[in-house]
Amino acid sequence: MRDSYLTIEQESEGFYKEKGSKFLAFAYPVTSEEEIKAKLDGLRKEYYDARHHCYGYIYGHEGEYFRANDDGEPGHSAGDPILGQIKSRELTNTLVVVIRYFGGTKLGVSGLIGAYKAAAAEALDANEIVKKDISERFRFAFPYEEMNTIMKLVKDLNLKILNQGYDEQCTLDVEVIVSTVLTMEEKVDLMQKMGNKLSFKLLGDN
Repeated sequence: MRDSYLTIEQESEGFYKEKGSKFLAFAYPVTSEEEIKAKLDGLRKEYYDARHHCYGYIYGHEGEYFRANDDGEPGHSAGDPILGQIKSRELTNTLVVVIRYFGGTKLGVSGLIGAYKAAAAEALDANEIVKKDISERFRFAFPYEEMNTIMKLVKDLNLKILNQGYDEQCTLDVEVIVSTVLTMEEKVDLMQKMGNKLSFKLLGDN
């Protein structure tokens, strides 16, 4: 099971020029279709006079969602080269848009492929590639007298504490790397069988 993935740290830009045509490239970290649509809509409004807004994206921890769009350019001459640059860096949660201003001279399919590839590479190379953990969030519930037991579990499994609560019943929210979840569940199950009063539930993933 994968417990991490590579993505870009922030927004970045690139530029490429070929025979008068200008290619403006924009790279964004994204995690959903809604984010992607918002970025595309924003660029279309800002660069409304451009002939083509081509893009490629991949998102999901396993890179399970992806798309390439040529936006009127010859088939597979724009979106695929852009997507290829994201894939070659083994990135996910990444959108790259390349906007073309036509310069009056046709580049041909091979010329377009090279131009869109170069522009996308410029935007990605201007960014920072970061490794992010794939994790899930859990909430422990327990009486105060179990605090030391819980904190030992947190230390042993190197869990990240997100939030703590001290009402009638104590709560502890932790972030757990996915590859550690099964081990944690087994340890908690054993602790419960030994009489420790604690429970936990999944809050969601990160």
